[in-house]
Amino acid sequence: MLAAVDALLAEGGYDALSIEAVAERSGVHRATIYRRWGSVPMLLVDLLALGIEDDWQAPDTGSLKSDLIAINREICDAMIVEPSLTVAVIAATFCSPEAADALRRFWIDRYQRCRVVVERAVDRGEIPASTDAHRLLMSATGPLYHQRMLMREPLTHADADAYALAALGLIGGSREPRRGR
Repeated sequence: MLAAVDALLAEGGYDALSIEAVAERSGVHRATIYRRWGSVPMLLVDLLALGIEDDWQAPDTGSLKSDLIAINREICDAMIVEPSLTVAVIAATFCSPEAADALRRFWIDRYQRCRVVVERAVDRGEIPASTDAHRLLMSATGPLYHQRMLMREPLTHADADAYALAALGLIGGSREPRRGR
């Protein structure tokens, strides 16, 4: 059922989603969908909940710079594929408070999982222990969404890399690991 939601959303955005369309695409009777989900926004809520239940982990490349670049490239790839489910889901959440809340929970989960790249960098002596992990991660990844979704401009790996490096510049860049660790 949620695979049908994925496909319809990626193909036609929120406007393409209806209980009838999901029923037709999935081969499940619409009464079953109404009984289980009740509405299109609740289908989106469950779709986003699947993202929280997955086993995705932040990369561990051995350096903060490379980890941020890897995260940004993964986001970039998800946003530039056509049709982009990522772009469609984010846009769709503006149509429902329930879906917007589910997206917020998804982002809280993802940023929490990414904190480890900052914690490892602190342990390696690349950045100060006082570095705000959430702010650094938002500074690295946020511009990707801004460029692609708000400005509706093309996005490349070069852009993703530049935003990761710019975020490092906000904390003074990385430095050599402390000796004796």
